Amino acid sequence: MLDRGALSGRHVVFLSWRDTRNPEGGGAELYLEQIAAGLVARGARVTVFAAAHAAAPPVEDRDGIRFVRAGSKTTVYLAGMLRLLRGRFGPVDLVVDVQNGLPFFSRLVTRVPVVVLVHHVHREQWPVVYPGLAGRVGWWIERWLAPRLYRSCQYVAVSHATRAELAQLGVAPERIAVVHNGTEPPPAASVAKAPVPTVAVVGRLVPHKQVEHAVDAVLALRAEFPDVVLRIVGDGWWEANLRAYVTERGAEAFVVFEGHVAEDRKHEIYGRAWVLALPSLKEGWGLVIGEAGMHRTPTVAYRAAGGTQESVQHDRSGILVDDQQEFTAALGRLLRDPELRDRLGVGAEERSRVFSWEHSQRAFAGVLESALVGELVESRDQGTA
Repeated sequence: MLDRGALSGRHVVFLSWRDTRNPEGGGAELYLEQIAAGLVARGARVTVFAAAHAAAPPVEDRDGIRFVRAGSKTTVYLAGMLRLLRGRFGPVDLVVDVQNGLPFFSRLVTRVPVVVLVHHVHREQWPVVYPGLAGRVGWWIERWLAPRLYRSCQYVAVSHATRAELAQLGVAPERIAVVHNGTEPPPAASVAKAPVPTVAVVGRLVPHKQVEHAVDAVLALRAEFPDVVLRIVGDGWWEANLRAYVTERGAEAFVVFEGHVAEDRKHEIYGRAWVLALPSLKEGWGLVIGEAGMHRTPTVAYRAAGGTQESVQHDRSGILVDDQQEFTAALGRLLRDPELRDRLGVGAEERSRVFSWEHSQRAFAGVLESALVGELVESRDQGTA
């Protein structure tokens, strides 16, 4: 292992399809930028390469991190490869290849150490987001080609569930370190719970988040809770389809689309919500679970989503379910039982405080230091307090 100042002066390049300013950015991008900030604090030079978008300039220096944006949602991978191959990032000491389904194939164009960051395996998402040939090709790249291309590289997973899935794809378990997400402390101001039953959904509006399940659940509970409200926070390319679904189901009267909101407003919604609904098909971790937990708001999520099995402690900080019927029933239990809601809310707050960005940053930096000298960091809970 290198000494404590090993990253000082080193140039680390992250290759990511999005950044947090991208309208479609989410928890994975926040994780990346929190980790990048931790590297900057340790004296590293950090460049984040991501797809271009209208919400930010092609080149931007922010909080000590250089952002370079080029390419589209689909061409960003080729653009990143070419910049790395042609030396347009300048001298590079280490590359973090963020694999959100597809890798950047950086191993083909550089000889410096490459660390692969994976939030979750997209097995279930490919046919949902890209039905047909495109999805089959994407899944072949993720399940067969990428593990072979990066077989000598260090991996970082954000949960043990993701680590297990990577191992199933053929990635050597001893090459996979686990660095959990942290949780940002909420704003100092606190708000009281809403006077009426309130369910929140927070995240990108894309098909695999399955927000429709929350709409159906709340609709089914209206007979018992006629004044229930569902607040949907976030935006994304699936929003028009989701709005059409709400209209089709006759749910406009109790579903509120908040859109993309400022941090203060997001935390106000967390604070006033009685429960957070997370019906996502797959989650590497579920950053929103910890954010809601800081406000004593428990979560209902699918067990099969993966990372939720670690970010939610079943019957202590939230409820994990196996199907849509159980999802509806669990929301009903929490809306109906204030003692259960309070108990799980306390557990949710306690769980959220276990994970800090400071610990995650330190752990990730340790992985990079080891990669620079060719050492492997085996799986362990490196991102916990």
